[in-house]
Amino acid sequence: MSKIVAIDFGLKRTGLAMTDENAIIASPLCTVDSQKLMDFLMELFVNEKFSTIVLGYPTRMDGSDSHITENVRLLKGVLEKQFPACVIALQDERFSSSRAMETIHLVGKKKHMKEKSLVDKLAATLILQDYLSQS
Repeated sequence: MSKIVAIDFGLKRTGLAMTDENAIIASPLCTVDSQKLMDFLMELFVNEKFSTIVLGYPTRMDGSDSHITENVRLLKGVLEKQFPACVIALQDERFSSSRAMETIHLVGKKKHMKEKSLVDKLAATLILQDYLSQS
């Protein structure tokens, strides 16, 4: 098997997570400036040889598009062209950020709840874990 990368895309920051080589364990990777995402992913691909990219797909509770859904669809198209050998999968990301903040709170790190980069990479990890659980 090969590694899987997850993306929690935002207009300013993007959280990333990755699995181990056996695609069993999802771990937070980092948060990058969204304008530098493609450069980061290309370098990561050279170093880590992932086979799948899981892209968090944002929708509202009723399933309609959120303010960022179209941006994620456009990103999916770019990823498919840039990484033709990879599977690009969409994963429902509803509640991923609130679940990430809840996890931080449960761990007792209230001061970290405002660290948006931590929330973003934990949200990516939860998106990836949800994907692995459904596979």
